[in-house]
Amino acid sequence: MGLDVTVYGTICYIMRGDRVLLIRKVQGFGRGKLNAPGGKMREGETPEECVLREVYEETGLRLLNLRRHGVLNFYFGEKEEPDWVVYIFSSTSFTGEVKGSPEGPLEWVEVDRLPYDEMWEDDRHWVPLLLEGKAFSGEFHFDEAGERLLHHSLSEIDETSQDL
Repeated sequence: MGLDVTVYGTICYIMRGDRVLLIRKVQGFGRGKLNAPGGKMREGETPEECVLREVYEETGLRLLNLRRHGVLNFYFGEKEEPDWVVYIFSSTSFTGEVKGSPEGPLEWVEVDRLPYDEMWEDDRHWVPLLLEGKAFSGEFHFDEAGERLLHHSLSEIDETSQDL
């Protein structure tokens, strides 16, 4: 699972009332897990440009607002540099209709019933902060296979999350 080069990516929790839009990944990295839309940044792309593009590609939705909550570093195996650096966003306003995604089926899930046992193990630590509108940063260290969270650090950032 460990990578030679750090991958930069984004993820966005799209809210509609008391529900959030999640994808059940059917292939590739994170296969079988529920996750919010997002993906890898292209060269020269800002995190904001990336998340807008990825959300549209994966859901058919065009986001009208965007809030950046923070950045998380993910390590798979023991190493000094992260495998992934992920910018975390949320949105509460969008246009368009949810369409099928090549990543997997999309589902609106009730926020108070998030199935953390079907999500990445780190989500249970930081998603509640996102849902409260807080800003944060952290590191999550998994085993080499990405199956087990070994240790983590997570801090709220004094500044409020950023509306963009």
